[in-house]
Amino acid sequence: MDVRAALTDVRSSATILDGMRAGERLEDVARSAGPEVVDHLVVATTDPDPITAIAAVHALGAHGSATAGAHLVSLLGDERAHVAEHAIDALSGVVAQAAALERLVRHCAEGGFPGMLAARTLERWAAASPDAVEHAVTVGLASQGDPAARARLVEVADDLRGGVGEATPPPTRGGPGLTVAQLYLHGDLDGSLRHSGQGETGGVATLLVHLGDALLHHGARVDRVITISGSRDAAVADAWGAGATTGRALSQSLAGSGHHYARIPLTGPAASVSTAWPLRIQARRGIRAVLRAAGRVDVIHLRMADVGSLVAAEVAADMGIPVVLTLAPDPQALLAAREADGSLIRGDFGDADRVEHLWFRDRLLRALADQAEHLVLFPRPDVERSIERLVGIDVAAQRQRVSVVGEGIDLAALERVAREVSGDAPRSPDTASALEELTAVLDQLPPHRRGLPLAVSVGRLSPVKGMATLASAWLTEPSLRERCNLVIVGGDLDDPTPEEAGEIARIRQVVPTDDAAGEGLLLAGHRPNATTTAWLAAAHRGVAGVCAPDGVYVCASLKEEFGIAILEAMTMGLVVVAPNSGGPATYIEDGVTGVLTDTTDPRRLADAFGRALELASSPGEALRTRRSRAVVRERFGIDTMASSLVEVYAAVAARQAATSLPRAITS
Repeated sequence: MDVRAALTDVRSSATILDGMRAGERLEDVARSAGPEVVDHLVVATTDPDPITAIAAVHALGAHGSATAGAHLVSLLGDERAHVAEHAIDALSGVVAQAAALERLVRHCAEGGFPGMLAARTLERWAAASPDAVEHAVTVGLASQGDPAARARLVEVADDLRGGVGEATPPPTRGGPGLTVAQLYLHGDLDGSLRHSGQGETGGVATLLVHLGDALLHHGARVDRVITISGSRDAAVADAWGAGATTGRALSQSLAGSGHHYARIPLTGPAASVSTAWPLRIQARRGIRAVLRAAGRVDVIHLRMADVGSLVAAEVAADMGIPVVLTLAPDPQALLAAREADGSLIRGDFGDADRVEHLWFRDRLLRALADQAEHLVLFPRPDVERSIERLVGIDVAAQRQRVSVVGEGIDLAALERVAREVSGDAPRSPDTASALEELTAVLDQLPPHRRGLPLAVSVGRLSPVKGMATLASAWLTEPSLRERCNLVIVGGDLDDPTPEEAGEIARIRQVVPTDDAAGEGLLLAGHRPNATTTAWLAAAHRGVAGVCAPDGVYVCASLKEEFGIAILEAMTMGLVVVAPNSGGPATYIEDGVTGVLTDTTDPRRLADAFGRALELASSPGEALRTRRSRAVVRERFGIDTMASSLVEVYAAVAARQAATSLPRAITS
């Protein structure tokens, strides 16, 4: 295939994802093509189709010639912001361009996603041209008066010089079993899950806490789990700044067997997964310090195409630590769904990409998959074909390094809470406190609404979780509003992140603050996981004088790769509403244990909501509960998940010991 044919494939691609895959083929062609193709690519960067223009920009970077580099420099000033942004990234593939240095330094000072890309490009150029790059940053710093901009440039300058405070002494560690590191940068994790539902601390955070404990239950095969997360706690930052948790102290804190929590200090404004890219240097420095202090780490498990995985993969490659990747089609599945329902059209891709970084995240996920020693897939209908269609990876051709593993929950703990709530067992202080909190929340309701069943939804206040859509569907359908109260659990209502504030505002557009409780809508904010699960049990069994039995759980997510909270609700006996794609479609019996629907369509969501209420109040509650719990017990217990992953980790560690040849990420 020549460049013109490859460009034609991009332009004529049937879907956005097809165009992105064709763009990768265009890069492959350009990489080995002669100088004559540059003119064709330059013309293609002016194409009105944003997919073609972006693909051509990256093909110039793949070509790598000085001529291609010069054209990329000119694109830094392109009036199409998405083209200019991708030019910053594509420049990392060519030799240092003196004409671009000042502009890239300026982007670093301004920050944001373009600033991250610019710093990354400068870092790659510095490998061959350190003096020129360092001089440009120094000049930019001298001319910069804004304190925030200066801080960003100081961080870049320190990083180019190799970072500060990263060295740690040789650690000691005991125990013959494996050491497994796992990462979720966007939640402040600890064993009590006290931040659950706050900011980005959602289902992944709950999973890692429980999984880390469960991995240690498999004899001596795993004797240490290190869960790494980000933290904006001032005490954590002060401790790192004072050296109390770096160097030898950090090494000693991670040395023994057990489940350790390593919290990396993150500075600057609170950021969501989609806006956290400027944390790249901070996160990499912190992850490197933790992994160095940990001593031998046998495997690190990464789970998403975010800034944490980006830098953790780089550190792992440098240190020879093999990577296991949970390969979920994010952002690809949501992108495909939005294009299918018309909410994202090809002509608007450039604008959407500037906000969501879809092209970069797609390439990052594929690069992570290429580096990983083993891939873990979520159960989903026709999983192999689905991954190939959405991500462009043929997992059927590499089954020896692929496992399908469902996520897991602590069934025994949940069933204990259910018994306590129903009165079949003495209530623990935690459960009693949780029910008192629920009573306080429901006391906001007017008298005529007290005692109705509850519809509950638990999750981050993020547009992808669909909380505003759920509130609208409930409010605008009288038969729903009259039959139940709606309780939304999640989010920091007192100090919301920008993403949380946006979703709260969308909910308030549906029901103003002063009217919400009167209508039956209650925003409960984030609650510890133990509190949330007690509320789910209460929604199912009811609590005298507080709420009637036969409530439901509603997941209105635009996509749900698996659904930890859904499984928790099923374990408590609740009928659930969930997306009819992704993980939930593999474990919910439609019309029996729940209702599957197209959650992107508010009318279908409302209809499914109503059918769930009918199902919950129909005869056969005990049978439904047994069937729901049987699914969880047989397939999705946390120990089942841990057992499967221990086999994966052991095999990966054995291969690494035999080869010791890490593969570097190339995105």
